[in-house]
Amino acid sequence: MPLQEHHQIVSVDDHLIEHPRVWQDRLPEKFKERGPRIIEKDDKHIWVYDGNVFPTVGLNAVAGKPPEEWGLDPVRYEDMIPGCYDPAARVKDMDLDGVQAAMLFPSFPGFGGGVFFRAEDKELAHLGVQAWNDYYAEEWCQAYPDRYIPMSIVPIWDIELATAEVYRTAAMGSRTISFPDSPVPLGLPSFHSEEWTPFFRACEETDMVLSLHFGSSGYVPGFSFSGMQAVPGQMRMPDAPFAVAITLFSSNLMWTTVDLLFSGALQRHPNLKFSLAEGGIGWIPYILERSDFVWERHRHYMKNIDFDSRPSELFKKHLWGCFIDDEFGVKNLDLIGHDKVMLEIDYPHSDSNWPNSRKRAGEVLADVPDDVVTKIAETNARELFRFPRTS
Repeated sequence: MPLQEHHQIVSVDDHLIEHPRVWQDRLPEKFKERGPRIIEKDDKHIWVYDGNVFPTVGLNAVAGKPPEEWGLDPVRYEDMIPGCYDPAARVKDMDLDGVQAAMLFPSFPGFGGGVFFRAEDKELAHLGVQAWNDYYAEEWCQAYPDRYIPMSIVPIWDIELATAEVYRTAAMGSRTISFPDSPVPLGLPSFHSEEWTPFFRACEETDMVLSLHFGSSGYVPGFSFSGMQAVPGQMRMPDAPFAVAITLFSSNLMWTTVDLLFSGALQRHPNLKFSLAEGGIGWIPYILERSDFVWERHRHYMKNIDFDSRPSELFKKHLWGCFIDDEFGVKNLDLIGHDKVMLEIDYPHSDSNWPNSRKRAGEVLADVPDDVVTKIAETNARELFRFPRTS
């Protein structure tokens, strides 16, 4: 049966396409020429940043187009529906889709700010991070405070600066940090390292959730992209179509989940919270079963495994799963936890069901009790991100 009228949908993973003047309107004058800006080349809109070219990827903005017209070629803003880059138009598209609220990840900076991480001029990059945070807060969240969940990115190359940005954006109302799904592919300290301690403490003190979106580390299984650092020893599949990578996207967050469960970070930071964005949920029961199995058998001789903290119990306290369209996962909700699952819409990306998201969610959740549907569609997200219903 379809979702009922009292079921509001809160999507914890949507995306926005930055308009051409985001950084030109906010950077100091001396940086504007080198800061991110849009140019026209070969009848296409192209991002240019500090001498480097960044095409707009077509699959980032396919809402409203039939799959036969999708592609990876760069597009023009006129080729997108306005809801991709205009907050007022997005609200209308959400209304059409039956979605009440959404949390929007960046596009040009990368989901976790990887474009600025890889930039050579770190002063300009730091200003670029802050400009994106100000833009999303001012033009989206403040304009429609009951429709958009505030989010931030941080200068992950400098833990002190990243910590300061947590406090700065928390004071602006941000509820979550979009953080790399693993710092390791970026050459940063792993979750096991205590170098992240001041950053994690800041997130605990401000009740800031870490949203780990697949691919935000620049790592996609078996594939490499220009400018992204590869994991040492990573297997390449040069003959495989990109469909292989798309199918395997959730494996990023499987790896991340197990790494976190055995990292010790969750014990050192008992109030730390993670949202696993666009990773699906069907794999969670197996990963927890396997993690507990390994923990039971191998913790006796491994000095760096906590002897007392069962991985599945750590998951229940610290991690939340998210899904767009996962029938298998929904059938196994009892093994995951009704309080640990949230809904995603993924507008305007290719996995989204827009403008039929509400209809499709109703089909996937048709056999789920009403009170559990309420949790998955709305209240789990509202509670985790401190985003109460206002109407």
